[in-house]
Amino acid sequence: MTQCATLVTTPFRGFGRLLGLDCRRTRLLWAVGICLGVFAGIFALAAGLGTAGLDPHLAVRNQAPSLAHPFGTDPLGRDMLTRTVRGLLLSLKVGLLASLVSSVLALVLGVASATFGRAVDAVVNWLVDIFMTIPHLVLLILISFAAGGGSRGVIVAVAFSHWPALTRIIRSEVLQLRGALYVRTARRLGRSHWEIARTHLLPHLLPQFLIGLILLFPHAILHEAALSFLGIGLSPHTPAVGILLSESMRHLSTGYWWLGILPGAALMLMVKCFDILGTNIDRLSDPRTAQE
Repeated sequence: MTQCATLVTTPFRGFGRLLGLDCRRTRLLWAVGICLGVFAGIFALAAGLGTAGLDPHLAVRNQAPSLAHPFGTDPLGRDMLTRTVRGLLLSLKVGLLASLVSSVLALVLGVASATFGRAVDAVVNWLVDIFMTIPHLVLLILISFAAGGGSRGVIVAVAFSHWPALTRIIRSEVLQLRGALYVRTARRLGRSHWEIARTHLLPHLLPQFLIGLILLFPHAILHEAALSFLGIGLSPHTPAVGILLSESMRHLSTGYWWLGILPGAALMLMVKCFDILGTNIDRLSDPRTAQE
């Protein structure tokens, strides 16, 4: 029995063998299970807590973590667990929408760049170079202000700043597919560029699109938190994780460590779950590393 196999309990190892999965793929099942469990718990907490804990209660302000308040309370007596869960839900919504828009934009531009001739390719590469030249945080702030601020500005800023890297990956993949025999045959038979892209290219690009979407998700969450931390976009009264971390900066020196440490740890745990999930799927989909 290998060292990896000893880390997996007998029921999970038997389940993996039943599905034809080896130990490496069993690790992927563990990663997916942990991610689903964490976020299912977050949604369940949000549904069960309702609006309780969001109203000020000065009698219980600045309390350390306890059974009644696992994340403690803030200077206004609001339950930090409730505010953290609401902030994580907001980060999930913003991150999902922004990463989905960014991935679709990267897919469209990548396919267009490699399919519709040199002029389109030059324009797309020029846009990619411009977006990758500007410092990322500066680009986020500029787009957020240009979009009018608020939650819409944050979503637009995150969505329209994460597509360049995935665009280059999809473009290179399409350039390789264009040399395939069936694509050349379709071109000689008079098929249009749009028809070739829709019937022959997009099905092969779906794995790269899904992996790019998953890997963009943690970046979108972190950048939403960064913009909120800087006070850009969201209202200060919104229980976003970035706003919670920003508020905690005024109280950490007085010993109220739970105001920043616990929400920050919860955010990093959520981001790490998606990072592990995306990395494992990427490795399994790559023939060079799938058997490692």
